[in-house]
Amino acid sequence: MNRTEFVVATAIILFVAFCMGWFANWLLHRFTRVSKADVDQLELMSQELHDAEETRDQAITYLQQREAELTNQLAQAEAELGAAMEGLRDARQEAEELRSYVERINQD
Repeated sequence: MNRTEFVVATAIILFVAFCMGWFANWLLHRFTRVSKADVDQLELMSQELHDAEETRDQAITYLQQREAELTNQLAQAEAELGAAMEGLRDARQEAEELRSYVERINQD
């Protein structure tokens, strides 16, 4: 094999390798291509997910506010209950003192 035959054989081998690589690349892109409908569906799903996350965040914020309000109302109710119990205790003590006083006056 002389030099010219070697150069031609090498050129043919490189050209065939190039053609095989190009064909493999074309096949790969042909089978992995994403259609416009798929992209649109992914965008729609992305938007719906974003909306759902916003709704979740709003619900969490609302629940936290509501919990704070209810905690505050509970604390107020407990404070009122304590004041009412104290008033009732004082009223019972006063009623008991008045009974004792009336009994002492009736005995004299």
